[in-house]
Amino acid sequence: MSKIWNDLKIGLDEDLEEKISWMMPDYSHFHVLKKSIDARKKQSPPHFVYSVEVYGPNEPVPPKDLPLETLSTPPKKPVLIVGAGPAGLFAALRLVERGVSCEVFEQGSIAEKRIFKINRFWRYGELNEKNNVGFGEGGAGLYSDGKLITRIKSPYIPYVLHRLVKFGAPEEILYLSNPHVGSDKIRRLIPKLRQYLIRHGAKLHFDTTVEDFLFDTSGQVTGLKTHTGKEFYGDHLVLACGHSADDIFKTLHRRGVFMEGKSFAMGLRIEHPQSAINKIQYREYAEHPKLGAANYRLTHHNTATSTGVYSFCMCPGGYVLSSGTKEGQVVSNGMSNFNRSSKYANSAIVVSLDHEGSFGSDDVFAGLKFRNSLEVAGYQAVQKAGGNKQLPKQRVIDFIHKRPGEVSKGSSPSGGVATRLDRLFNSSIHSHLVEALEVFDRRMKGFISHEAEFFGVESRTSCPLRITRNSNTLESVSHPGLYPTGEGAGYAGGITSAACDGIRVAETIFEKLHC
Repeated sequence: MSKIWNDLKIGLDEDLEEKISWMMPDYSHFHVLKKSIDARKKQSPPHFVYSVEVYGPNEPVPPKDLPLETLSTPPKKPVLIVGAGPAGLFAALRLVERGVSCEVFEQGSIAEKRIFKINRFWRYGELNEKNNVGFGEGGAGLYSDGKLITRIKSPYIPYVLHRLVKFGAPEEILYLSNPHVGSDKIRRLIPKLRQYLIRHGAKLHFDTTVEDFLFDTSGQVTGLKTHTGKEFYGDHLVLACGHSADDIFKTLHRRGVFMEGKSFAMGLRIEHPQSAINKIQYREYAEHPKLGAANYRLTHHNTATSTGVYSFCMCPGGYVLSSGTKEGQVVSNGMSNFNRSSKYANSAIVVSLDHEGSFGSDDVFAGLKFRNSLEVAGYQAVQKAGGNKQLPKQRVIDFIHKRPGEVSKGSSPSGGVATRLDRLFNSSIHSHLVEALEVFDRRMKGFISHEAEFFGVESRTSCPLRITRNSNTLESVSHPGLYPTGEGAGYAGGITSAACDGIRVAETIFEKLHC
């Protein structure tokens, strides 16, 4: 029988295989279940912590994947899927592996074409509202490092990770505590996933905007209509449109689909030299070749106001990206490539906003309007400062003290221009950010420094509304056959959780068809 060792400590200059040989000399092979870095104790060097499964002599390794049951008789109508981000693609993947036909509709282009439009935006400021960091095959996650970290507990996480490896992701994502694919690798992975879907009977419609949804008199979904006027019919529609699909939200609202305001978070993206973060986290061991680029996760809760401030989407060795989806607005985001070799580290620092406490309950779009207003204000600040395609920037120290100042070039391919980001927010958000920064600096001495700079605005952490669904059937509470899915529907927050939600919805549809 194989044996599992948990919390196996391996020093920086130790070897895992050598230690396993010492513990079990006659082992045949081993399987890493988990790997993390522990650098918490300042009085001792950082070390790796492993969980491993070790197999004895001639012991076979059990298969990683078990075959899925499929429908004996395929349904007459395909499942319609709106959006080719993680939720939509993994819903499609699960459906075709279950023998269920589906059609996917994406307003942006395939990944290979999408990158050309994005590069022109970063270089020249030419925004394509259908092809950008938010829209196109792979979704927004294609340009956010390919981070697979999730706090959810889902039985579908192994399926997601193994499928990603199958299509080209590095195997280490199966066991690292902070797995990521890297934006460079995930762009090559997604076309393989697309080709797999096509080979298994899925139809994918790119550069195709969904302009309306079709319902019968009882509210049951019957299909959708695209920008060409063509109608597609189906009794099951997976809505995986992403958190920036304002037009779809408004169309659904006009159609009477029930939705509600949802709490979300907004703030700024902070950038440090990666060497500074390495020094803070790893101390005198910062340059050890086994450690690589250090990361962090920070949270602070103001008990008096019941407001949280936290780091989000931390990108070691990464870049800050201009990620707007509409003309006249500016959005910041972060990414890194697989090797995380940039000289900079960045992360969102955001303040949680309770929807009802901040905006009341009368207007479901209040959070969306607030988000848009800040993005417009950020864009206007850049124009006023003499910029055009750049992101607004301010040194963290100047933000704290509410004063102007110069900024460095930084990592963003769009560049940055010095603006008064401290004036974008109301006094409450500003004071919560400042308070949290001071707390973070006590935990990570040097977090506030002359080199630390803010980019604006970090506004797309999650969707500020929820398209409410039945907790059992996963259908819209107002319109049967409509399955709100992933981040845009308010039911996920990242690549892995969105993919798992897409699979969960696909499984629900399969069970209905299987009856």
